[in-house]
Amino acid sequence: MNNLITKFKERARALKKETYALYLACRDVRTPWYAKILAACVVGYAFSPIDLIPDFIPVLGLLDDLILIPLGIALVIKMIPAEVMIDSRQKTQEMAEKPTNLYAAFVIILIWVGLALITGWLVFRWLKN
Repeated sequence: MNNLITKFKERARALKKETYALYLACRDVRTPWYAKILAACVVGYAFSPIDLIPDFIPVLGLLDDLILIPLGIALVIKMIPAEVMIDSRQKTQEMAEKPTNLYAAFVIILIWVGLALITGWLVFRWLKN
């Protein structure tokens, strides 16, 4: 069972990388327009919090993620020139190898929290009067 979970996690990581590679390929000028449209739809659906079938529906909710996204990725990959996908996968790998900047993430979170607090304070003052 543990081996199955490990394989599933590895496949999910590979799918995430492939989706990001499609995003990069979609922005490449060598990609045909029809492939860009379909790639934008597949990438948008993959990264969107809104699903065709909600995840809380047993079995069917996860089936759309397990079937539709891989099928969409496979279809788009066939439409995109091979050299574009090779370049996109290479860029994706380079991005994955870069270290994450936790300091920058912390600063961005502080800015958003600060803006939320200021907005809340202003709304409170406005409602009080």
